[in-house]
Amino acid sequence: MKRIVYREWRISPQRYWSILGVLAAVIGIGALAFGYMEHQGHWVTGMNNSVVWGMPHVFAVLLIISASGALNIASIGTVFQKPIYKPLGRLSGLLAVAMLMGGLLVLVTDLGRPERLIVAMTTYNFSSIFAWNIFLYTGFMAITIAYLWTMADRQGGPFNRPVGILALVWRLALTTGTGSIFGFIVARQAFDAAILGPMFVAMSFAYGLAVFLLVLMFAFTEEGRPIGPLMFRRLKNLLALFVAIVLYFTLIYHLTNLYVEENAGFESWLLLKGGIYTFLFWVGWVLIGGLAPLGILYHPELSKEPRWIAAACALVIAGGFATMYVVIIGSQAFPIQMFPGQTVLESGFFDGIDGRAAPYWPTIPEVLLGLGGVGVAMLITAVGVRVLQFMPESLADNVVPPCEETLGRAEPESAPA
Repeated sequence: MKRIVYREWRISPQRYWSILGVLAAVIGIGALAFGYMEHQGHWVTGMNNSVVWGMPHVFAVLLIISASGALNIASIGTVFQKPIYKPLGRLSGLLAVAMLMGGLLVLVTDLGRPERLIVAMTTYNFSSIFAWNIFLYTGFMAITIAYLWTMADRQGGPFNRPVGILALVWRLALTTGTGSIFGFIVARQAFDAAILGPMFVAMSFAYGLAVFLLVLMFAFTEEGRPIGPLMFRRLKNLLALFVAIVLYFTLIYHLTNLYVEENAGFESWLLLKGGIYTFLFWVGWVLIGGLAPLGILYHPELSKEPRWIAAACALVIAGGFATMYVVIIGSQAFPIQMFPGQTVLESGFFDGIDGRAAPYWPTIPEVLLGLGGVGVAMLITAVGVRVLQFMPESLADNVVPPCEETLGRAEPESAPA
């Protein structure tokens, strides 16, 4: 095994600045979309009195939980002492901070009155999960930056595992808190399920790892840095496990709802009669985000090809987008049963009207604002790997630290230096 050497991302300046230019253009368009919605008001969006969290929240929540999942690679290497993952720890931490900043930026600009953020930061209602999330988000960013310091500086070496354990506990709390925002909202019939907390944790593992793998493969391919089959095998097996766990939680969640009579109407609507939400659930959430990636990752031949692994990652992310759309928007669109067993003849909020979901169609400014947050995350990552030493020079099999797969094998003696 050779010594791990970290180097900056050394692609050609022309290629690097072209990438930054594209990302800056995406961010600029997102900023213009925010300015348009801020000036005109939210009436120019598809949001209404029923659907108050629209497409920007889909992007924001997906980025935030993916940030938590991206740091999982560093946690496995440090906390669970798996040496093969340790060379990936720095990039894992950088990507976590970048995606969290991108997601929070979308949330702030989607408030309608962003200048009132100072009120939320200075006046706390600790009976609300939203107040706790402010501490969870800021704390996660500070702990992750400290975690990166312990990985990059020799003086921080003794603190690496303690800080890693703190980061693991904190990000689990953050993702559980994000899922609990929906699980604790009993006013919405489709929410009110404690299992959403751990299910969001499982989703964060899958989506974060999928984003991490795509970024890793793109960065290494652009510069010609090698990634060995052993590393590919470990990462794709880990991704397959997380995707399977998400499908398991999905099955349990809906079986539980079907068992409880009060949720039978919602389940019938979502699984059979929900139109675009039913389509996104079965095709986006289950097929594209679950079964198709599992088929690729467990295929004896396709799972060995980097391009197919990248395709599986892209499918997981696309499925995650559909999942967040169904969870966030579909749950708001479903009409609330204001008076169970009774028929409400008229309601401006579509509450209690059987089979009639609240209308919502995302507008272009909403989508552009969400893409702007993605651009911010990728821009921070691109600048970080270019300026600082976040990536190893090589992840070839003879470079990465040994794992349990190779410890029992006889290693050939290396030639003297």
